[in-house]
Amino acid sequence: MIKHIELMKRKKKQEKVLIIVSLVSLAVALGVFYYTQKGITSLIALGVTAGAILGYRTMKNLMDESQRIKKMEEVFPDFIDLMASNLRAGITIDKAILLSARKEFTPLDKEIMNLGKDIVTGKEISQALLDLNERVNSEKIRKTIDLIISGIRAGGNLSTLLEQTAANIREKQFVEKRAASNVLMYVIFIFFAVAVGAPVLFALSSVLVEILTKILSNLPATDTSNISVGFTLTQINISVNFIIFFAVAFIVVTDVLASLVLGLVSKGEEKAGTKYMIPLAITSVTIFFLVRILLIKYFSGLFT
Repeated sequence: MIKHIELMKRKKKQEKVLIIVSLVSLAVALGVFYYTQKGITSLIALGVTAGAILGYRTMKNLMDESQRIKKMEEVFPDFIDLMASNLRAGITIDKAILLSARKEFTPLDKEIMNLGKDIVTGKEISQALLDLNERVNSEKIRKTIDLIISGIRAGGNLSTLLEQTAANIREKQFVEKRAASNVLMYVIFIFFAVAVGAPVLFALSSVLVEILTKILSNLPATDTSNISVGFTLTQINISVNFIIFFAVAFIVVTDVLASLVLGLVSKGEEKAGTKYMIPLAITSVTIFFLVRILLIKYFSGLFT
């Protein structure tokens, strides 16, 4: 019943998102068509707007889900430690679980309450823990619960098993934090190379193309048929706007890939880097245009 209600809520949220995306995309397409009177341009605007909104919504959902799982993983050792204390006090396992559902364990407290209700209503404890695995959707918690289920089936002391498991989880979290601090220099290097290095190089190349275009356009036409030279300077046929568009597109794609790499290096999973995408894109594109403006002003003073 609980799973059915959660699925219905998710379905309603998805329907709302699709309605909002459709309305915004249609409004943008109509606006573009009104000002340009071009149907193809409107279709492109429609697709780009819909893709941007859906991409943002998907990224936000991934970040929210990742943050929720991370919070539950952080408080999970405290939960099983408290549950072990309740069992040592002589409380039955179902009441021990319900008494361990505290507000400090948000958002894990709701899942703990559901686990306790499943056991109270007669569901076998191993099956109730497996259902908790599906709802939480965390690899770390799943491995811990599998270990607890194995201990329960083996007939060991559950309170001692829970205490030892909580201690092992805390030790593992400490090791992960130390590992994250050790890779901090790699994260800084990747961030600096993508956010500063690449935009500066692209800005320099775009300004170089623009200057060469202006210089070669002012050169007089010469007859090179009788000149045996290895190379000749001719007019550049590449548009400066095309160079700028290519540079911005390449920078944004690089930012997206670098964000995934940052998430993999720092947190161990690619989706953890989605939170870096927008800041990286804004920073790198801003630096690209700022450096480009400064270089144009500097070189225009030299050639005038």
